[in-house]
Amino acid sequence: MAVLRPFDKLPALNSAALLLVGSAEDLQRKLAEAMLREKKTFKISVHLATSLPLPSERDHLRPRIDLIVFMIDIKSKYSLKNVEASLAHVDASFFLGKVCFLVTGVGRMNNCSVEMNAIWKLGEVYGSPVLFCELELEGIRVATAQRLLRMLQICAGHVPGVSALSLGSLMRNSADD
Repeated sequence: MAVLRPFDKLPALNSAALLLVGSAEDLQRKLAEAMLREKKTFKISVHLATSLPLPSERDHLRPRIDLIVFMIDIKSKYSLKNVEASLAHVDASFFLGKVCFLVTGVGRMNNCSVEMNAIWKLGEVYGSPVLFCELELEGIRVATAQRLLRMLQICAGHVPGVSALSLGSLMRNSADD
């Protein structure tokens, strides 16, 4: 069970790989399906995991991961604890623009079990953007899928002149405004 490293493997031509990590498997699957349905100019693979580390016996089969999305369900303290425990299994260089936190369930803030300060602190400590959405709604799920695909395209190096690090910096600066 090794730490995930961003540059262990060479990139594949015109393709990108995304890893969704979170305890809400149904929402992960729905988001992955929405991303795969979108029209895109590059091949993507979406991998789902409930937590990290990933099983080590598949290391030789595992593709290079271009973007890790940690999904936090705002209605579940377990979801936040699961993400926090998984972060220890990610190499620090991933946090140079190749990680984001996706907070789901924000349409039902009255059922909130996770404090917003804890989520903002995660983004601040790890220097990674925090995105909020409601994946239960089809329109928002599609918009979130499109946004993640654009981030994935940048993180995989398919957008000339824009790096994952500059994207992360831009997203953090816009959140501060």
